[in-house]
Amino acid sequence: MDAQRLSPLVAQDRDASDALLEQVNQAIQLALPLRIQGANSKAFLGREVAGEVLDTRAHCGIVSYDPTELVITARAGTPLSVLNAALEQAGQMLPCEPPTYSDGGAGDATVGGMVAAGLSGPRRPWSGSVRDFVLGTRVITGLGKHLRFGGEVMKNVAGYDVSRLMAGSFGCLGLITEVSLKVLPRPRLCTSIALEMDSTTALARLAQWGQEPLPISAASHDGRVLRLRLEGGEGSVAAAHDRLGGESIDPAYWRALNEHRLDFFTDGRPLWRLSLPVSTGALNLPGDQLIDWAGAQRWLKSDASASEIRRIVSAAGGHATCYSHGLDDSPFHPLATPLLRYHRQLKAQLDPHGIFNPGRMYAEI
Repeated sequence: MDAQRLSPLVAQDRDASDALLEQVNQAIQLALPLRIQGANSKAFLGREVAGEVLDTRAHCGIVSYDPTELVITARAGTPLSVLNAALEQAGQMLPCEPPTYSDGGAGDATVGGMVAAGLSGPRRPWSGSVRDFVLGTRVITGLGKHLRFGGEVMKNVAGYDVSRLMAGSFGCLGLITEVSLKVLPRPRLCTSIALEMDSTTALARLAQWGQEPLPISAASHDGRVLRLRLEGGEGSVAAAHDRLGGESIDPAYWRALNEHRLDFFTDGRPLWRLSLPVSTGALNLPGDQLIDWAGAQRWLKSDASASEIRRIVSAAGGHATCYSHGLDDSPFHPLATPLLRYHRQLKAQLDPHGIFNPGRMYAEI
């Protein structure tokens, strides 16, 4: 399926790579930092970046899509809604469910921003992360070169996998211009259920169910109710529902959770994302918690200090990211000294002039 056949889904189809490359080369010559952005829907994540805006949205359109090969290639400025619409038309999906945090209009999140942020939705523990579905990229490097990394098939990965390094790099390593992604068929049946129980019981049940062949594809707990999503064939979903019990709920819950539209996210306290080992039990944290990813991800609304939250989370083997812009000068969990050294070395190799989103993740990078 080529871009022409997808024209009803694509409002604009433009290759602006030459203009982007020219802006990068000018920045290198002038030692001018660049603030890379698409729709800017995730501007609240990370540190403030001072620099000239490089907007990717003029570089947009689906380059190629062959549903039989389960691969789609799109330019970085393509609205994520356009990519999802093309996949839905073919009965397919991005299994990692990347959140958009956007309004679906002028502020619609882009494909490049989705990869650069590397954020995944409720299905993440069962299907994989954004990084797992990146097959290849085109990237403008800090040396002013427009290079292609990876390919359009899973086996075409050898040596240093730069494409997957771009996932979660927040634009600090290079300017993504094009992405090839692995996609999968949509499940035949999807059912969401709710069961009342406390957090300790819910985490214990989830740990047990994780060892069994149940078609669970999302699990969250709000302190009182455990919500599960069951996906797969009709027989397996029906059998799991009969075994687990629970009342059916509106599947729109998962979209609201993914996009932070639940009431939990609306109060004025700072929001923290806690990433923890999946076997972690209930944690005594200051504030209110919402458990996601069957316990591996937890959202925390709290007025406690960053040091107190990170002390508790670190003791459990996890890390904490502040989702409230400007609250903490180090919104991403501080790196251990060896890891910080590797990050600096990687930045020096891919962006030797330090022009791409300097300081977005850490002040030292």
